Amino acid sequence: MQYLARGLSYCPGNRESAGKRLSGKTRKGNPWLRTALVEAAHAATHCKDSYLAAQYRRLMLRRGGKKATIAVGHTLLVIVYHVLADEQDYQELGGNYFDNYDQQAVQKRLVHRLEKLGYEVTLTPSSPTA
Repeated sequence: MQYLARGLSYCPGNRESAGKRLSGKTRKGNPWLRTALVEAAHAATHCKDSYLAAQYRRLMLRRGGKKATIAVGHTLLVIVYHVLADEQDYQELGGNYFDNYDQQAVQKRLVHRLEKLGYEVTLTPSSPTA
């Protein structure tokens, strides 16, 4: 009951950060554009070795499929805006962008996962092949 006295409730959608209550819904906008973006995002996530597909897989693990699709649609909207505003071609970052972005964090996470499975891990850098 003390939660209700402070204005807090157990209802879904009460997202807060640092005590500030934030909205959990997307903002109002053109429903036709939203539909088109979701369809385009759904198609983009099915492409092999693309940045958008990698972003979808990364977000899907934490947020779920539908929220990840909306996030990829938002990324598409940002990409389209910058392509039109800057008058430049789209540069595909590739499916391994997030692995290459912070290699030490990926290495640390994978070693930790193997150790949790009961393996003892020692890393030695491989010699570059010519």
